[in-house]
Amino acid sequence: MSEWWKWLPKKGSDSLGFAVVGIGRFGTAVCRELIRNGADVLAVDSSERAIEELRQLEPSIEARVVDSTDEEAIREAGVLEMGTVVVGISEPIEASITTTLIAKDTKGSQVKQVIARATSDLHERMLLRVGADRVVFPSRMQGERLGLELVRPNLMERLELDDQTGIDEIKAPEIFVGRSLRDLNLRKNYMVNVLAAGPANRLTVNPPAKYILEKDHVLVVMGSMEDLQKLPQV
Repeated sequence: MSEWWKWLPKKGSDSLGFAVVGIGRFGTAVCRELIRNGADVLAVDSSERAIEELRQLEPSIEARVVDSTDEEAIREAGVLEMGTVVVGISEPIEASITTTLIAKDTKGSQVKQVIARATSDLHERMLLRVGADRVVFPSRMQGERLGLELVRPNLMERLELDDQTGIDEIKAPEIFVGRSLRDLNLRKNYMVNVLAAGPANRLTVNPPAKYILEKDHVLVVMGSMEDLQKLPQV
């Protein structure tokens, strides 16, 4: 398993919540994964149809029709009060660039991080130039992955065995460091089984109960998706 996604922040550390601007296939996937993991999400799009379709899929979501290139409109919508903004606009590229600039550069903005999608290398360079913290070339699957990583930043990789069960490779949470697997008793306390533990490049498979986790150690655990999501974060 390789460390591919390193999205921040996580739910809990970012009480300001998440805004997703641009509700196409990618933006919708991000929204749904965030909501599934209990995050506070504000969705905005200039298309009333896109917003209505999202509301049909997620009736409880806060979704608004907003021109994200209008600084005052985006402020009034509450986007600038969110800690993380995902700019999922694909075209016109001027709209994604302007939205990114507004989120990062507007006076009084509380946005800590902007993750924007790009459609070309030039688009990527322009987004980074105006302040995007991270740029992605997305698909629906990557949208789901991004939504998950935003609320679980210590998740390094996931293997879904079926709709209910999976195997997660995670960075050992800080509260686990210095403690043995016997003390943690993850099977009893979190309903997950430890398959491997240790440094990322030197994992111990089926580690003994006396195994002590150290800083920067990795855990490979198996359990239900619901139980895996309850594991502490870094």
